[in-house]
Amino acid sequence: MNDAPFNNKAAFFDLPAIDALARRLKIDPHRVRRARVAYFKKSLSADAALAELPPEVRDAFAAAVAFETLTDIRRFDSQIDGASKLISRTTAGYAIETVILRPSTGRTALCVSSQVGCAAACAFCATGQMGVAKSLSAAEILDQVVQANRLLAAEDRRVRNIVFMGMGEPLHNEAALHETLATLGASQGFDHPPSRTLVSTVGVPEPLLRTAERFPTVNFALSLHAASQATRETIIPLAKRYSLDVLRSAVEQLNAMQPERTSVMIEYLMLDGVNDSDADAALLLDWLQGLRVHVNLIPFNPIATAPHLQSSPRHTIEAFGVIIRNAGHPTTIRYSLGRDIDAACGQLVRDENLAIAKSLRQVASQDLSAAGP
Repeated sequence: MNDAPFNNKAAFFDLPAIDALARRLKIDPHRVRRARVAYFKKSLSADAALAELPPEVRDAFAAAVAFETLTDIRRFDSQIDGASKLISRTTAGYAIETVILRPSTGRTALCVSSQVGCAAACAFCATGQMGVAKSLSAAEILDQVVQANRLLAAEDRRVRNIVFMGMGEPLHNEAALHETLATLGASQGFDHPPSRTLVSTVGVPEPLLRTAERFPTVNFALSLHAASQATRETIIPLAKRYSLDVLRSAVEQLNAMQPERTSVMIEYLMLDGVNDSDADAALLLDWLQGLRVHVNLIPFNPIATAPHLQSSPRHTIEAFGVIIRNAGHPTTIRYSLGRDIDAACGQLVRDENLAIAKSLRQVASQDLSAAGP
């Protein structure tokens, strides 16, 4: 893990770096483990974690370690359901979203971001239209989990499921994704069962298969959204690089690599007049044939940058689902939480990040000018 931007300190999330520091300071590994339990599993403060270390080394350890990598955390609560959005600021000054979902099942889920913006530039996604793309470090991704658990502790809750469905394409940030998954699952880390983690991708086959090979019990979702190559390319520019045949082959390989009880989630955004006809359903069934999948139909939440796109009516979504379900594929319709805060938070993040990016470009330009020819 390379988290040098944190004032040249080692991130507390970087398990190998902290182990190396502990050896230099001659700290008993058992005391380090206690500090990690306090911070990762009990959601306590940095001071509480440091209190688990011998008094004579606390100052030296604290001087060499960055605990919190996200700052300026703002909370927005939905007034209609159990969703909360946290907007945090990275060390580079960018804003990212983390979403806490409290479904009626009681299984609290956390939707984490892996990038600022997204290079996939999907037409239906506000993040993809941001015009900024910067990968987060593993520490910045993991800190989202810490901050959420700290907030949930007051409710006697804890994050049960972690989904990479926030800002960014996780597989465009493969190294940090792997570091994050490893630390989440490590007994010295969060000890979070990999089967309760889901990585969603718009479809980047090679990193997808590498990730599945290293983490075979992690769940995966493919944002398919259309089983017509032409239609998919109109809403997902990245589809021009990876054909539907290539993606289908990747799902086949995933099925072969993972336990038989595990299905790949196929996400299908329902867009009125775009991908929601009976003919579209027939194309999807052809594509799904022989695959071990669970289809998740998603009503579209309109965004300001795509006024031409609207969600399919509820009755159309339900009829589409019946066709897929009757063909033998488990199918659900997603109920989106936090719809009342989506637009406001999304616009806030977009505006702040565009301003930061502009400021950084101006600084870079001034530096070049000062350097001279």
